[in-house]
Amino acid sequence: MTEYSKMLEEAREKAINRMVDDAEKMGADAVINIRFMTSMVMAGAAEILAYGTAVKITDKK
Repeated sequence: MTEYSKMLEEAREKAINRMVDDAEKMGADAVINIRFMTSMVMAGAAEILAYGTAVKITDKK
């Protein structure tokens, strides 16, 4: 079970990094309202989805 937990932790980190990279490519300053979804694909295997809203911060003076 320890290895499975470690694998899920690494997958979650990769999903976050991909989301941040995509937001940066769009010129976003931040990602808000981040959600994670995990689903079991088969015994001992799962997939992790991370999604959020990329935002651009503007100064309205």
